[in-house]
Amino acid sequence: RVGGPSAKEGGIHAEWGGVVPGLARDAHIEAVGRVVSEAIAAAGLSSVADVDAIGVTVGPGLEICLRIGANHAVSLAEEHRKPFVAVHHLEAHCLMARLAALADSPGETDPLPFPFLSLLVSGGHCQLLLCRGVGDYSVIGSTLDDALGEAYDKVARLLGLDVGGGGGPALEAFAKKGDASKAKLPVPMSKRKDTAFSFAGLKTAVRTRLAKLENGGTEEERADLAAAFQEAAIMHIERRLRYALVWCAEQQLLPTPLEGEAAKVPPITSLVVSGGVAANQALRGRLRSLCEANNVRMYTPPTRLCTDNGVMVAWVAIERLLLGHSDTATGTEVRARWPLGRALDIKLT
Repeated sequence: RVGGPSAKEGGIHAEWGGVVPGLARDAHIEAVGRVVSEAIAAAGLSSVADVDAIGVTVGPGLEICLRIGANHAVSLAEEHRKPFVAVHHLEAHCLMARLAALADSPGETDPLPFPFLSLLVSGGHCQLLLCRGVGDYSVIGSTLDDALGEAYDKVARLLGLDVGGGGGPALEAFAKKGDASKAKLPVPMSKRKDTAFSFAGLKTAVRTRLAKLENGGTEEERADLAAAFQEAAIMHIERRLRYALVWCAEQQLLPTPLEGEAAKVPPITSLVVSGGVAANQALRGRLRSLCEANNVRMYTPPTRLCTDNGVMVAWVAIERLLLGHSDTATGTEVRARWPLGRALDIKLT
């Protein structure tokens, strides 16, 4: 059983307009022991001695915070002599939908089999990944600048929204009050036919448009701008995903196999949308329609499990342990940067 207590830090950082590393570290130190105890209780266990194994995120991310969790997990694994799994944060997002699919399909042993395409959209990442199996990934598209969630946060602040509960949810809610057609914004990289993302220009377009409004604009004008930002951002995601699906399909039609990583592109019939921004209902709806039009089945974790959470880390540990994989706890290092697989050179014909 997997317990799912959590500790949220949004309120700690809201007044600073972003994550303050020192405050985040202190919050981790204060919360880690309590959250582990709550997870043990929620799973119906009496102590850490009752668990089968221990998994912990070791990267990528803010190093001083990763170290708090990793050191605590290592000490528990050593004290109780438990198998230990060092988890890649992005892999945890990608595989979370496999647990959700299993929960939604009682009786099926593998309702979301490999391979599948994953769109990972969060505050720190925006990537398209080819997922062939546990630990076997290739990056086929990534952002050139801001991540999608980062762009949502920045635009929410530009519009003067309360971001205490997250800029993404605040902007999504505000956009529902607006009309995107009244404040149209350019779709990023509309002339480029590839799988790269970019949101910095769209953020700048919002700032420029906002500066032209008298006294920062009325609430109606700002809501229209929020709706226009979201529309342009989603259209950009849609186009990049279409190109990715086209590229994957083209690999099946080549007369001779490509060499290296590109030779391992299997037929794609499933898309996983994960990461914090995957909770955005407007994005979910549009991508679901796109998938239906392309005979691709879309999977997403439950909304509450789209943002960072312990359940997804535990699930990756389970997946790896079932394959006979584990790590040595002693000497575990955290990694601030850690690519999930090699980036492929994507060229569309």
